[in-house]
Amino acid sequence: MTASKLLKYMSTVEQSRDTARDTAREREQARQESFRRTIRSAHSTIAFTETMRLAIDSFRSSKTRFALTALGMVIGSASVILVVTIGLTGKQYVLGLIEKIGTNEVELEYAGGGAAGTENTIYNDYLTREDERAVELQVPSVLYSSPVLEFHDRISFGGGVVKDTLVLGVVPAYQKVRNLIVPNGRFMDDQDESAHIKCAVVTIPFAREMFGSPDAAVGQSFQISGIPFTIIGTFKESVDTFGESEITDNTILVPYSVGRYFTGTDNVKQIYFSLRSMDDVPDASKAVVRIVKARHKPNSVYKATNLQELLTTAAEIANGLTAVLIAVAMVTLAVGGVGIMNIMLANVRARIREIGIRKALGATSREIRLQFLTEAVMISLAGGVMGTILGLALPLSVTLFTSYSIPISPWSIVVALGISLVVGIIFGTVPATRAAQMDPVESLKYE
Repeated sequence: MTASKLLKYMSTVEQSRDTARDTAREREQARQESFRRTIRSAHSTIAFTETMRLAIDSFRSSKTRFALTALGMVIGSASVILVVTIGLTGKQYVLGLIEKIGTNEVELEYAGGGAAGTENTIYNDYLTREDERAVELQVPSVLYSSPVLEFHDRISFGGGVVKDTLVLGVVPAYQKVRNLIVPNGRFMDDQDESAHIKCAVVTIPFAREMFGSPDAAVGQSFQISGIPFTIIGTFKESVDTFGESEITDNTILVPYSVGRYFTGTDNVKQIYFSLRSMDDVPDASKAVVRIVKARHKPNSVYKATNLQELLTTAAEIANGLTAVLIAVAMVTLAVGGVGIMNIMLANVRARIREIGIRKALGATSREIRLQFLTEAVMISLAGGVMGTILGLALPLSVTLFTSYSIPISPWSIVVALGISLVVGIIFGTVPATRAAQMDPVESLKYE
């Protein structure tokens, strides 16, 4: 072997040895780092476990103080649950009442006409049955519809009592459109409408005043403009609208075909439409107005009204009141947090010597802070859990043992427990920091 080849071979061997040494060194460093991580993890786990054990031992030694301290959080958390539940129940009740009036209902009304011609002649361009049929054909979401033919007559109630009474000419679908309840007798049907039967459905106050009771009124007769009508039933609205609808205490419903005899025309001022869903109302309202305007004079004004805005406003009001009540409940939680802070400060003063001993044995300020903060959080969370259970107990009991359904929001549980945790951290920080900052020498000398 020549000298050059020998040198090259020795260089290759040396490089191989360097590579092996580097690889071994990297493995050793990785092993040592892994060992240090394991030690740190074990130390952290042992420290947290020890902290939890010390906190539990502290509670066991003073159960009464622990219970009284957590009482504020119990009341506060239960208040949050109950307040949200009451708010949801109230909202559900109000929206239910509005829905009974007819949230899927659209009322089309003739609002007046403008002037036409060179002489600015004022004209009336009322709605017609043809408008109703056109809307039914072009708006698929319409389920039922009914025109309302309105006129007044003075009705004799006997004993010399005569009252101005509202008479409405409607079709059988009017009952479904307006969600009317018929407690006595029946409502008019298609045969009454097509045969021009002179029958009437009257309000309960009307029947009671004229015949003594709603039951007694069914089958009785009275006169409208001298023409006898037979009462076939009584009706009432699903929800009292306090006179805000077209129905009054002394309202009489007659078939539309019969009502035309008194007005002498097919023209109507109102048409009601019932839609498949509440979600169809906004688009259907615009479509109804567009279709009807296309069939009449350009200056005629038609207005479609519905309860969507009222429903939205009622929901906003209910949510606002619930938010205010939750804010009031938060005050209770804050008061409970102040109680936790006061008790923990007293706890720190009572355990000064213990803190000194722990520091003398090697406990760090971080571990001391974690110990007292853990105790505060445990008190707060324990009160929050108990309060949540109590807050859920009442609505669940009502739902299980009665026919009423009380809505419960899962978010109220999350909010109650989350706030309990935050309160424990916030109000436990000051006592924990004070304990961590104590001097071990001074603490050991404390008597």
